[in-house]
Amino acid sequence: MRLTTAILKKVATEMGAIILIEPEYELIGHITFKNGKTTVFDNTRLNINGFASAYLAQDKGFSNYFLQQLGYRVTEGKTFFNEKMSAKVANPRNIHDGWDYAQELGLPVIVKPLNLSLGILVTKVYDKSEYYQVAEKIFNIQSVLIVERFYNGNDFRILTFDNQVIATYQRIPLSVTGDGKSTILQLLLTKREQLLKTGERILIDLEDFRIMKKIHQQNLTWESILVKDTVVYLLDNANLSTGGDSIDFTDIIHPNFEKLAINITKDMGLRLAGVDILTTDITQPLVDYTLLEINSAPGLGHYAFLGDKQIQKVENLYRLILQALERE
Repeated sequence: MRLTTAILKKVATEMGAIILIEPEYELIGHITFKNGKTTVFDNTRLNINGFASAYLAQDKGFSNYFLQQLGYRVTEGKTFFNEKMSAKVANPRNIHDGWDYAQELGLPVIVKPLNLSLGILVTKVYDKSEYYQVAEKIFNIQSVLIVERFYNGNDFRILTFDNQVIATYQRIPLSVTGDGKSTILQLLLTKREQLLKTGERILIDLEDFRIMKKIHQQNLTWESILVKDTVVYLLDNANLSTGGDSIDFTDIIHPNFEKLAINITKDMGLRLAGVDILTTDITQPLVDYTLLEINSAPGLGHYAFLGDKQIQKVENLYRLILQALERE
């Protein structure tokens, strides 16, 4: 059973609730509390956030607009549409307009789908051919993409619930560490096998064009043998679902950043959120940051996998959420 599903089942059972979990994929469940109230969950989606607020957070273009109007430092970017969508909208911006805009921002830029999760097709683009390659891949599966300015900084997720910060962790892109004898391919296969044991959904695709591009940019190949303790990054995006690593900062996050994340969550009409920001140092008073996005159904399995202390934090969060759902 997936780690987060197992934790949710444990907490619900301890509360005296009856929990049913669909057995084939173990992603969807139904909970009946002792007082007769019921709720359902779908993977990381629980009935704790309002539908409209959750939907708005999922649309990166619209949520960025409102967050900017509310005074937050969001990424600079625009949405662009495939041919079918361009024919429907009042102000069409097509794939070629996207390339023109990328040049205006200055390369490299980030090109990503409007509302897909798990870091799917989020790509750092350096030239025209890469832009069109990524844009066409996105348009094959959805009608809108975003072109954003690229920002430097360390990538953090701040997990909030009802005016408190539950956890904070740095997200580090997919990488492998040399042992002096294994090839990059062997190291990656080993890492993928270890991550799959967590039961979480990990998307390390050996055919991913982004991994191939990153390897070639470093003048390496699949058969390159890395010197012991040499770290090579294989993706630019730091999403944990694509094999990234995490470092817990919960106990050392500065209160300025806690307040920032809580305010962002409330201003978006959410109770539970993963607030993703770039900043130089989250342990120091807030000076600079860029708000990447806000996630209304944050995954917790990768964080829980860090250890017993992190599992306990996830248990405590799920207990607070289920208690709120039972009470309300």
